[in-house]
Amino acid sequence: MTAAPIVVTLDIGTAHTTALVAAVQGDARSSRLQILGLGDVRTQGLRRGVVSNIEEATASIRGAVDEACRMAGVSATDLYVGIAGEHVRTMTSSGVVAISGEEITRADVERVNEVARAMSIPQDRELLHAIPQEYRVDKADGIRDPIGMIGTRLETEMYLVTIGASPAMNLRKAIEKAGYRTRELVLEPLACAFSVLTDEEKELGVLLVELGAGTTDLAVFLEGKIRHIGTLPFGGNTVTSDLVQGLGVTQHDAEMLKEAYGCAYEPLIDPEQVIAMPASGNQGERHLSRELMTHIIHQRMDELFEKVQREVLHAGFGGKLNAGLVLTGGGAALLGVSELAADVFGLGVRIGVPGDRLDGLTESVDHPRFATVTGLALHAARSGAQGGAVLRRGRAGAGAGVGTLTTKVKTWLQEFF
Repeated sequence: MTAAPIVVTLDIGTAHTTALVAAVQGDARSSRLQILGLGDVRTQGLRRGVVSNIEEATASIRGAVDEACRMAGVSATDLYVGIAGEHVRTMTSSGVVAISGEEITRADVERVNEVARAMSIPQDRELLHAIPQEYRVDKADGIRDPIGMIGTRLETEMYLVTIGASPAMNLRKAIEKAGYRTRELVLEPLACAFSVLTDEEKELGVLLVELGAGTTDLAVFLEGKIRHIGTLPFGGNTVTSDLVQGLGVTQHDAEMLKEAYGCAYEPLIDPEQVIAMPASGNQGERHLSRELMTHIIHQRMDELFEKVQREVLHAGFGGKLNAGLVLTGGGAALLGVSELAADVFGLGVRIGVPGDRLDGLTESVDHPRFATVTGLALHAARSGAQGGAVLRRGRAGAGAGVGTLTTKVKTWLQEFF
């Protein structure tokens, strides 16, 4: 009996670097994951999604992947890696070709996609994903799959996602120095969508907000496609800094207080509640008002959600999010965050936690901050089931050629978004 293919994924966040090892079960369309190992270490050498110290980032990567592989009992060479940050940019491009025969074939679709994808990209940018939005056959528009239709002219509108060439190169370099190869870079909000969004939500219109430590990433899905991507330079670290200033505590104590007693919605808190702080250094035991701490967090998170809302409205998606809002990332675990978001947006809100299509050590990823690393694995499972190389249990996997990977990186989303 053939051993199940193994995939290894990596999410390098500002606060945590997480690696996941999973066995792939099923085919491309019905793939499931058996979680075999998870490695989670504190990140060093990364600031707001960009490598700031190669050696420190390398150590974080090596620590997370080694921990996950030891737990799973496998070795790894190639990694599926998430990428995000303020360097991400998007643009739209169109393409048009004459149809070669009576019916539109897959070759015609590939030709028109290639034309749309051929937009000139600046030297300091790298094309990450090219995502077809819709097709037009002669004068009929809004077509999702034109194969088999009759016409003379085929057009497409393409959503191009680019990243900074330097951040991408430094990320790959840190991974290489850690002893691994980057099999594929995937935009983190798209990876999250695999693990926490339903097809119905993406069809109706949904806003996905990933609350990270250094940045907040957002993505709008409508009619089954990704329509808008954005990044805000605010996250959990901003809230922690506010607590340091507002409460007069150290960074360490602010993090501890936020994790143990943090709340983003003032109506949930008893205004009389007092928190006892342990004595440290030359200070005796102190008492803090939980109401004051909650007020500080509430104000900052309210400001953050208002910035997200302004971006969504500016992008033209106000009133189109019929499936509401899905919050994920580490910040989504904060008490009261969904209640506050519901107030700001006036929409239904839920917390996105990985769960569907998972077996094995599922409790290890039962938290919103594991949405990206799990989504990367779900993508890798589909990609591998279509012929991509994956690791097998007990031995290192083989990498694919650079040309093959480049083509795959730019086209994989066509099948699933």
